[in-house]
Amino acid sequence: MNLFHRMAPALIACSAALGIQSQTLVPLPEGDFFKPFRPHLSVPNQELILREGDRLAICGDSITEQRMYSRIIETYLTVCVPDLRVSVRQFGWSGERAPGFLSRMTNDVLRFRPTIATTCYGMNDHRYQPFTAEIGDVYSQSSRAIIQAFKSHGVRVVQGSAGTVGKMPSWVQTAEGNVQDLNLGLLELRNIDVQLAREENVTFADLFLPMLIQGRAAQQKYGASYMITGKDGVHPDWAGQCVMAYSFLNAFGLEGNLGQITIDLENKSASTMGGHEVQGYNDGRLTLSSRQYPFCATGALGDDSSMRSGMEWVPFMEELNRLTLKIKNPSAARYRLYWGAFEKVYSSEALSQGVNLAADFPENPFSEAFRKVDQAVATKQAYETRQIKQIFHGPEGRADKEMAAALTEKTREPLVSAIRDAFQPVVHSIRIVSE
Repeated sequence: MNLFHRMAPALIACSAALGIQSQTLVPLPEGDFFKPFRPHLSVPNQELILREGDRLAICGDSITEQRMYSRIIETYLTVCVPDLRVSVRQFGWSGERAPGFLSRMTNDVLRFRPTIATTCYGMNDHRYQPFTAEIGDVYSQSSRAIIQAFKSHGVRVVQGSAGTVGKMPSWVQTAEGNVQDLNLGLLELRNIDVQLAREENVTFADLFLPMLIQGRAAQQKYGASYMITGKDGVHPDWAGQCVMAYSFLNAFGLEGNLGQITIDLENKSASTMGGHEVQGYNDGRLTLSSRQYPFCATGALGDDSSMRSGMEWVPFMEELNRLTLKIKNPSAARYRLYWGAFEKVYSSEALSQGVNLAADFPENPFSEAFRKVDQAVATKQAYETRQIKQIFHGPEGRADKEMAAALTEKTREPLVSAIRDAFQPVVHSIRIVSE
């Protein structure tokens, strides 16, 4: 269990005891690195805010336009919680600040009638310079206007903070100060987000603190070359993007129970919960058909380009990705579990308590089907960038916005259908053999 996960119950208890006051601070790990940082306390969301049939708009700057955390979110919502039937669009725009999004949100986003939106601004808004009151005022005013514009159209908002920087951005000619200066400035904008979320009664997603705390922990474990912020110090690779996606999914209030499979070894019977159905149990082999997938993340630990590595730093598996297998009435001390072509040995005690198949099997019988859905999501989101940036804001859009919207939607619809077509039930088998 990582440090950020261990702190979460204390934060909830602290916020309940002290009330929601901006001057109440989040406790940070000890050490000189964290001493300058004074993050205001926010109350973690404890309720599911997604509704069946929601239309989610994912809005942000170049980090959103990377289409990585947005892809994790959409793939997760598609395969892990299919009964919610949430549809997703991403609206990332490289280099954008909150005022820029405010100026385009009616044309680019609200026309598609979202019901819930995430925002992730602040990285460009802090201008890669030490914080000033003017920077804070511009960001606060624009962010509040964005929230209020969404709310006036019936859109629920998740106000996401920016993450952190890992080194000075070489491409920003006006950058000033040092890395700590920039992160202290980003913290000020994060604290503004906390205040805005409270005052506007919207949900807050904290990306800054997990990346600050776990980015430090990752470098202490794997060395300075491990960059949760990405190799350029600003644009995270899959590990950092996984941390970001976790923060948003957690803010949605998703509880992460993706089903349970129970096998009674003595009575040779099985039962399921969630989107899994028993097809047969013969000769010790349980066959199931599942219309709910675990999130299948692969890659090496210690590699900041690995999504699986990102899950080392946030409780993604524990809180969002639990496909549980339990046994009853074991007669041996140890068992070998065969899950399709994959296998692992467990103690009977562990199996009796329940094991998380999603965490223990990076490659599993769902992996191929999962990759097909994920690739279809990636293709659709890539087109959404082209739809907005090149067509809506290109010659076609300038000539006739409504015609551009209608024509691009005809191109996008087959890409949406491809996701639905890729998401098919998976038939898989489990066999448990005593050692």
